[in-house]
Parts: sequence; C-alpha cells; structure tokens
Amino acid sequence: MVQQNEKITALYCRLSQEDELAGESGSIQHQRQILSEYAEKNLFPNPQLFVDDGFSGVSFDRPGYNAMMEQVESGNVSTIIVKDHSRLGRNRLVVGYLMEEKFPDYGIRYIAINDGVDTSKGVDDSLAIRDLFNEWHARDTSKKIKAVKMASAKRGERIGSKPPYGYKKDPNSPKQIIPNEDTAPVVQRIFALCASGLGPSKIARILKQEQIVI
Repeated sequence: MVQQNEKITALYCRLSQEDELAGESGSIQHQRQILSEYAEKNLFPNPQLFVDDGFSGVSFDRPGYNAMMEQVESGNVSTIIVKDHSRLGRNRLVVGYLMEEKFPDYGIRYIAINDGVDTSKGVDDSLAIRDLFNEWHARDTSKKIKAVKMASAKRGERIGSKPPYGYKKDPNSPKQIIPNEDTAPVVQRIFALCASGLGPSKIARILKQEQIVI
C-alpha cells in the first residue's frame, strides 16, 4: 500500500451508445477536459485517467472501471472524480453498495462534479433517488436504441459499428458497406480454399506462408 501523499486521484470517464445522444457535452474528450481541469484547479495529487468508451453504465464489467477498482482494492486511490454521477454507473444497487460500503471501507473520497456530490461533506439522501432515475433512464434509452436498430435492419441498413473484414463503409452512403479492394481478395481466397476441401488450420498455414495478416 502506498503512502497517503503518493496515492492517485482516479479520474473516471465513461460513454455508452445511449450517452452519445447527448452530443459533444457527454463525449470522452469533454469529460477528460473537465476532470483534468478540476483536479488541477483543486490541487488533487497524482491524477490518473480511467476510461470506458462504448460501455453501458448498467454493467460494471468494464475494463477502465475494473482497472480503477483494482487500484482501489490495492489501497492506491485517495479520491475518485467523475463528471456526472451517472458516469460511475446506472445500476442503483451496485452504485449504492459502492457509495455506502466499498468507498468508505477504503477511505475513498468520491466527487461527481456536475451533481455537487462530495462524500467528504456527507451524502444527501436524495442521491439514492437520483440513482433510481439514472437506472430508469438507461433502460428507457436502451429500448429506444434497440427500436431504431430494428427499424434500420428492416430497411436493409448496416447496424454494426465496424464493417466486417473484406468490406468498408461506402463513402457515398455511410449506412451501407461495399467490398474493400485491399482485403476482399483475401476473403475470396479463403472461401476458395474452403471450397476445395481445406480446413481452418490448413488455410491458416497457407495464409501465414503467403504473409497475409488478417
């Protein structure tokens, strides 16, 4: 365990598909800027960023969050700062456990800048109600996004964020994909090898011999 004056200030950012609807004000870049400026202005020591880009607040299985909590459980964190309380998560039971047990057990000061939350000054009882509304918001927005994706799929539009190997986004129509002239021949060769009766291992060896990296 590190000494108190050596402990880090964890600056946590999170953005999900639901949160992207908020535009630039909710972006990872905007969160980074606000947290970094706040830590510098208020002289918080050893700031370190932990980022989860594209992860829902309903789930707590996030790489950035997990990395931060590893530091917490190792006794290396003095303070956790987020832009909004909902950045920490949108599951009221887990957030409640963190606020009432986990953070106090490890001596963590928790700050949500825009919501005026600072556990060094005590926790308002209304925070539990706020957690409930955050969870409801996540569920409602998730349903809306699923409905939009379903409608797009029915129209034959691409709903994935990244085109599959061998394709690229159509520059004239971002919702459509077209063959990638650089990688499409590789896909065609793989299909030809498969059609000739070769299995995955043999195909992989052939591609390796030909120095084709997928």
